[in-house]
Amino acid sequence: MKLTIYSLKGVEFEGEAASFNVRAEDGEITVLDHHRPLITLLAGGTAKIGLPDSSVKNFQISSGFLEMDDRNNLSILAD
Repeated sequence: MKLTIYSLKGVEFEGEAASFNVRAEDGEITVLDHHRPLITLLAGGTAKIGLPDSSVKNFQISSGFLEMDDRNNLSILAD
């Protein structure tokens, strides 16, 4: 899936991801490739980006929104 993380500073990450794990307001979620469309509020914590080469990149989020669209694009708007 194509993952883009936006913050007040601009684009923090843009690229392919195999998975994205984050704390949402109602619990922890993991979004995988071709996940069904979804919009949710994010809670503070460490987001984990699973990259295609099996490495993991961590990203701190204090709050925000997650949107997965029907074209396999995951967008994160984070504080």
